[in-house]
Amino acid sequence: MVSSKASKASKASKASEASEASEPAETADATSGATESAAVGAAQPRHSFLARLYTGTGAFEVIGRRRLWYGVSGVIVAIAIISILLRGFTFGIDFKGGTTVSFPRGGTVQTAQVSDVFRKALGKDPESVVIVGNGASATVQIRSEALSNDQTAKLRNALFDAFQPKGNDGKPSKQAISDSAVSETWGDQITKKALIALAVFLVLVSLYIMVRYERYMAISALTTMVFDLTVTAGVYSLVGFEVSPATVIGLLTILGFSLYDTVIVFDKVEENTHGFQHTTRRTFAEQANLAINQTFMRSINTSLISVLPVLALMVVAVWLLGVGTLKDLALVQLVGILVGTYSSIFFATPLLVTLRERTELVRSHTRRVGRRRGAGAKAGAADDDADADTPESGADVPAEAPAAAGAAEAPGAPEKPAANKPAPGARPVRPAGSRRPTGKRNAGRR
Repeated sequence: MVSSKASKASKASKASEASEASEPAETADATSGATESAAVGAAQPRHSFLARLYTGTGAFEVIGRRRLWYGVSGVIVAIAIISILLRGFTFGIDFKGGTTVSFPRGGTVQTAQVSDVFRKALGKDPESVVIVGNGASATVQIRSEALSNDQTAKLRNALFDAFQPKGNDGKPSKQAISDSAVSETWGDQITKKALIALAVFLVLVSLYIMVRYERYMAISALTTMVFDLTVTAGVYSLVGFEVSPATVIGLLTILGFSLYDTVIVFDKVEENTHGFQHTTRRTFAEQANLAINQTFMRSINTSLISVLPVLALMVVAVWLLGVGTLKDLALVQLVGILVGTYSSIFFATPLLVTLRERTELVRSHTRRVGRRRGAGAKAGAADDDADADTPESGADVPAEAPAAAGAAEAPGAPEKPAANKPAPGARPVRPAGSRRPTGKRNAGRR
């Protein structure tokens, strides 16, 4: 009974000693870690911009400067909203209704000549005159507000008299001039269906991200998509691009790209921050910044691979075929890809970090990291002061000390073992008063 109590007391004393030694050990680890990191940072060479970008070692500070990116993003959104409110959009004929007249170009017909004929025939200017295609297949397209049957017939006669378009048999024919009317209700139907599809898409995306990741990532991803839509619409309003049904389709397409690029970064953030509260090496913000650096090259490569076919589509649509639908689709995709790449790096992840830093878990962990680094810095400063107070070798040593040391270490003198240390090769001696172990418990209690 007495031995069991003694063993318990010894275990308790050892546990208390270990707990008392844990804080100095942590401080020592922090000091050594800070010293080693400083030494490694001083020893490592400075790499080039491309090398740091490729390796993704966290050299680019994005999260630490998120106020700057918030300001840049806020200015971009403000310009987009002001342009939408003041300038509005340039809607195509599919949204506001009108009449389209087209005929083969034939020779060297110019858009200015067609506009003059239209003005002389109807007394007003057309909304647009474009030449679609190249070579023998080129056609002239005239878009205007809705025309009556009499106005359409008058315009067709004027165009035939001025340009003599040829039919399929190679002879001039009025049948080569075609016209079509588009009601504005068709554009309204497209808009309503696009809004319904957008709402369903946002609901499904938010549910998926909340189940797969967390609600803060879902909020950040949805806010980023709203940012992409607003900025893309602002670019169309500011530059004056025409909004067509292909533009609406392109807007829905870039939402998928923006979400894809954002989820790539979020997945790396989740990987880096998994169990972050159990370590004090980096804060949550620093882990998220490392994730951005690690996905920099992937985001850039994804954007470049996506932009190249879009540019090829624009070249084919504008210079080779002259198809306006392909041009509108490629244009909105190009703008959306550029905006989505920016937002996934400089807006989505900083917003996620800002939302997570409002939670008590991240705040307490950040304070723990700060305390650990502060303790390491103080211990390092104390070690530096101690090193400064230590006298240099041979500075204040008395003259007798070297002589005594030389006498003690004279050659040929036998080496004396320490008092508590047995001589080399000596047999172990059992302490006096101790008994040989018998292998039985409580052998001495009889």
